[in-house]
Amino acid sequence: QVQLVESGGGLVQPGGSLRLSCTISGFSLDDYAIAWFRQAPGKEREGVGCISPNTGNTYYEDSVKGRFTISRDNAKNTVYLQMSNLKPEDTAVYYCAADSTFVKWAWTSLEEYDYWGQGTQVTVSS
Repeated sequence: QVQLVESGGGLVQPGGSLRLSCTISGFSLDDYAIAWFRQAPGKEREGVGCISPNTGNTYYEDSVKGRFTISRDNAKNTVYLQMSNLKPEDTAVYYCAADSTFVKWAWTSLEEYDYWGQGTQVTVSS
């Protein structure tokens, strides 16, 4: 059974850091790209970043470049989203998603993804 489970969300002050985890089961990180998306209240879900299968190349949305880093630990079946210098506009529910047919120029397209996690809330506020 395929599962993606996010964890690590919470409340953090502006300028702070947080690390989200996406633990997968039922498939291999060697075969699937894993992306992080987020959805703020009243807004569409948007891509934050993605890590490709095999090579592990990473791609980021412009507003998070230099602040967010995606990495993975294949032995732990886990993909991480390290978030630094957080801003109030980063407040959202964060989701991870898995794509079996990775195309780098399409990583932000929701319809590319086969499986989704349930999401974890990140709130950036003083």
